[in-house]
Amino acid sequence: MDLMQSVKTVLANYANFNGRSGRSEYWWWVLSYVIAYCLVYIIGGIVGAADLLAALFGLALLVPNIAVSVRRFHDIGMSGWWCLVFFIPIAGLVAWVYFFTKASDGPNQFGESALVAAA
Repeated sequence: MDLMQSVKTVLANYANFNGRSGRSEYWWWVLSYVIAYCLVYIIGGIVGAADLLAALFGLALLVPNIAVSVRRFHDIGMSGWWCLVFFIPIAGLVAWVYFFTKASDGPNQFGESALVAAA
């Protein structure tokens, strides 16, 4: 999965909390989100509304960010409720990197592997 395909997939599944998302889909989405957020902040700084535009951008993409995170947890065989661990200050960051760099573990209770489903 490439960058554009990942963005299209995540936005097409805007509020879909079922199924699975593979590592490539998730990390390409994170990269595109960070780049877009920086661009929005820079453009907002030029027009004098950086904080407002960045906040609106983040709010607009809050649901897809949560949805792709839940689907990523499903891909490694865990409940989407594990997203709540991200609210723990330092441990949340460590858990985020640890969990979301794990490989898919084949078919599980959330469906077929994201790699198989994409093929």
